[in-house]
Amino acid sequence: MSLREVYTEGALSSVEYKADKNTKKSAAEAISVKSLVHSKLLEQMDLALMEKLSGNELKSHLKMGVEKIVHEDSMLINEYDLARLVSEIQNEVIGLGPLEPLMADPTVSDILINNAKSVYVERRGRLERTNTVFDSDDHLLKIIEKIVTRVGRRIDESSPLVDARLPDGSRVNAIIPPLALDGPSMSIRRFSEIPFGMSDLVRNGSLTEQMAIFLAGVVKAKTNLIISGGTGSGKTTLLNILSGFIPDHERIITIEDAAELRLQQPHVVRLETRPANIEGKGEIDQRILVKNSLRMRPDRVVIGEIRGIEVLDMLQAMNTGHEGSMSTCHANTARDALVRLENMVGMAGLQVVQKSLRQQIASAISIVVQASRLSDGKRKIMSISEVIGMEGDVITMQDIFAFKQTGVGMDGAVLGVMAPTGIRPRIADKLSAHGVNLPDKIFEP
Repeated sequence: MSLREVYTEGALSSVEYKADKNTKKSAAEAISVKSLVHSKLLEQMDLALMEKLSGNELKSHLKMGVEKIVHEDSMLINEYDLARLVSEIQNEVIGLGPLEPLMADPTVSDILINNAKSVYVERRGRLERTNTVFDSDDHLLKIIEKIVTRVGRRIDESSPLVDARLPDGSRVNAIIPPLALDGPSMSIRRFSEIPFGMSDLVRNGSLTEQMAIFLAGVVKAKTNLIISGGTGSGKTTLLNILSGFIPDHERIITIEDAAELRLQQPHVVRLETRPANIEGKGEIDQRILVKNSLRMRPDRVVIGEIRGIEVLDMLQAMNTGHEGSMSTCHANTARDALVRLENMVGMAGLQVVQKSLRQQIASAISIVVQASRLSDGKRKIMSISEVIGMEGDVITMQDIFAFKQTGVGMDGAVLGVMAPTGIRPRIADKLSAHGVNLPDKIFEP
């Protein structure tokens, strides 16, 4: 969306400039002031030139433009209200309008917009309603369009839902009428500007130091693993952290619907799916990208999330020399994760013998990490399980580490114990062969 479209289509209407919140008269006067400033900016500023400016230069020009108009017209605005007006105009033109204060708040992990007048955020695992509102459904829709067009996607009545991302890597999902009955809706999954590390998870109680040592060794030793869990359980965050243990000399291919992974290694190729165009053609899904990635000489393939038939190609890649590959999937338990992988193939309509498919899963995947968000909002690793093979037609697993809930505290905090089960994993010998020597004491309960 160009600056001219932002200005002329009225996106500035969300500026809630109020000289006095206590009277309707002063609120009306404030709206009048805003409208006057808006129209004069259109007259005085060269929008074509402004589109060539950097973010800081554009902010400076907008600030000078607003202050010049206020001074020339001798408007009675105090410094606080002037600063607020300038800030909100800058947010509308450069950023995400009313959402900018929420985006700048480091305690906000999710922004959930039900409609133009209902915006919630998640802080420390708890949802709370905010005072943020949009002027209208059209204004919210313009903000959504600004986000999706930046990454080459579209949203309209013929394609009323979209996945996108913000420049900082935050995940965005938007859905509009006719699918959304109460007006446009959007959710933003925020990512910290400073990426989380394994030490942060240990400090927050998401896992123990022994579990961290084990997972780091598993990744270094090129062991295939799956991270499973529910929505908002921290799967992508954990995948990002674990990928940090991949040696720098390895070539990594990442495949995602909306690019979220932020790998720090120097040799990374990032691939992203493409939706169909307005004619319903040109779609590139994850399965096509997985197949193509195998021709790109990867040492490891990292798939953001397995959702469909691409699981078969991923399993084949894991079984044919691309060890150390990783992905996530939605499941409530580690056992359910393997069942879901099996069901994805069946739902795609492929006729595969059940036993042979399970053998392929058992052969490809060695470790399943189960993440969960508990009732108190905290995220924990519930189990780290090893896939040990087949017994008849059943895939057998054993827990290496597990969290056992013992109760709920007076403040609502979940109480429990996170500890080794006492079982030494069978892959310990493989880890040793790769130079990863784990002390036996980390497996002692």
